[in-house]
Amino acid sequence: MVLYELVVFKAYVRTYTNHYIVVQPTNNWKKIMKNEKTHNNNLIKIFGTKKGVNVVESPIKAKILTILEEKERSGAEIVALTGKSKATISIHLHDLEDMGIIESKPHPTDGRSKIFFIKSSYIGGLSRKKDFRKELDIYITDEIVNSEDPFSFFRFVFRTIRVALMEEGVNIDPILHNAGYKVGETFYENLKDSETQNFIGNIAEFWEKNKLGRIKIEKLEPLTLKAYDCFECEDLPKIGRSACAFDSGILEAIFSAHYEHDVDVEEIKCYAKGDDYCSFVVKK
Repeated sequence: MVLYELVVFKAYVRTYTNHYIVVQPTNNWKKIMKNEKTHNNNLIKIFGTKKGVNVVESPIKAKILTILEEKERSGAEIVALTGKSKATISIHLHDLEDMGIIESKPHPTDGRSKIFFIKSSYIGGLSRKKDFRKELDIYITDEIVNSEDPFSFFRFVFRTIRVALMEEGVNIDPILHNAGYKVGETFYENLKDSETQNFIGNIAEFWEKNKLGRIKIEKLEPLTLKAYDCFECEDLPKIGRSACAFDSGILEAIFSAHYEHDVDVEEIKCYAKGDDYCSFVVKK
């Protein structure tokens, strides 16, 4: 087992302490971890704690964290769900507590047991490298060199960086989601309308004006939006999972503000999954 500790930028609080910069926890890691566990069982998980960043390579630790992502669990439950011995799980739980990724509290009915829960922010993950060079070469030739649209260049830069990171096995969806959420919070005042359909019309206009794509209502219950010509993912390689973390973040922020409570936005269709459009469900 190899554990890495890195020191990174703390979002929105530019405070340096002894030349180290620590991570600001975020609230969006559960959904992203759930999406990743569905598609990649070998993912190396990266968590931000008050001490810095910890990279978890151990498959057993990763499995424990996936279990705790669903809800807090007792030590006995974790042992049963992992199929490992009590002694093995105890060691890994102790390690994760020392790393600042999880914490524990007394069991409410069993004084000899503890309840464990995640107390850190999920930053992202690393997976095995995938070769997207062929797709990238085609994209450069067909979409950039032969295009007269200057906006294509900026889209090209964004997608080239993202594909290059994907090729190295780096998942930046948590970062894109948080960035999108901040964009949504910033622009909500320009989009808001008490009538939901008028509000969605404002969103569609914003989407098209800023060349993010075209938004249409698929159905109202549950509220489902279709997105065509998606800036974020239309030309990405087919990776078999949803890839519009930035768009999801924007929609999550503006609909949370609109409904005046937190909502979850799930992308159920995506160009990157081989679909003909992207589709987002707003879960109130």
